Amino acid sequence: MLQFLRRYPVCASFSLLGTTLLLCWILNTFIPVTIAVLLLLQLSVAIVALQSGPSLAVPISLVAALSFNFLFTAPRFSLQMSDVTDVINLVVFMLVAGVTSYIAHFYRQQRDELEQTRLRNSILLSVSHDLRTPLATIIGTLTTLQAYMNKLSHTERNELLDSATQESHRLHHYIENLLQATKLQHGSLVINKNAENIIDVINVSVSRCHEPERVKITSIESPTVPVSRALIEQAIFNIIDNALRYSPANTIVTIHVYSQSNNIYIDIKDQGKGIPLKHAHKIFDLFYTTHEDKKSDSGSGLGLAVANGVIRAHQGRIELAHSEIGCLMRICLPVDGGE
Repeated sequence: MLQFLRRYPVCASFSLLGTTLLLCWILNTFIPVTIAVLLLLQLSVAIVALQSGPSLAVPISLVAALSFNFLFTAPRFSLQMSDVTDVINLVVFMLVAGVTSYIAHFYRQQRDELEQTRLRNSILLSVSHDLRTPLATIIGTLTTLQAYMNKLSHTERNELLDSATQESHRLHHYIENLLQATKLQHGSLVINKNAENIIDVINVSVSRCHEPERVKITSIESPTVPVSRALIEQAIFNIIDNALRYSPANTIVTIHVYSQSNNIYIDIKDQGKGIPLKHAHKIFDLFYTTHEDKKSDSGSGLGLAVANGVIRAHQGRIELAHSEIGCLMRICLPVDGGE
């Protein structure tokens, strides 16, 4: 219900109120105590206030007050009230509902500020590590080339240049993920969809990987999906790159593409140790990483979070599917764009 409240606040709020009124009616049938009804209604208003803010909590409290008057006070099925106690209770209910809405609004503001502070601190910590490491390697490599160019063999020069190039790609990958993560957090990610051949998008994603020869793509069709090519390419690349990093060097990462029920599925499977169940519900959180077998170039937990955000922005979903061996990431994209 809480997730429903966040995604569809108006429908969910009135659904919650309707459910509460039904429960109150059943309760009042057996225990005719109006104060119990008001407490349940107050609870529903508090939930709406915490999840959606005063803009919905105030009208919900007004509807709840009118419903209480109409359904639970004498004379019933009338907006008149004959009992002074009921009038006092209703006035107190409205006052408490107003205060609750204000407190909830203040709490939400404080929570958002704390979350933004946490995000900024995480970004600063992440930047300090993930930008510094490849930059130090690039600077060191180029400095070595500049100082000892004439003393290095052709093979040694190429190795240094390859190292600098790889670190440059790693730096670009990280900055791109950081940019998309920031846009996702602030709700400013723009999705411009075009009909794209998903196999072509996957091929480009694979070509960007550090070991493309380890990736095998299988598909009996070449489906077209309405997506933002650059964003989906980045999301798929993040998952493939993650699979390559966390699986043995001599193993293959397989990508299987198939269609089912008006959706396109992309299964990306590695042959590593898999993800422990205790981490399964957190792997798509921003800046979350598992520490077991973590490599020096594993990043700071941006890749899967960005992939999840991009795919959800396309009205698709990504999940950790069951696999006996390794890790299986399943992407689902609607062929109609989710419209």
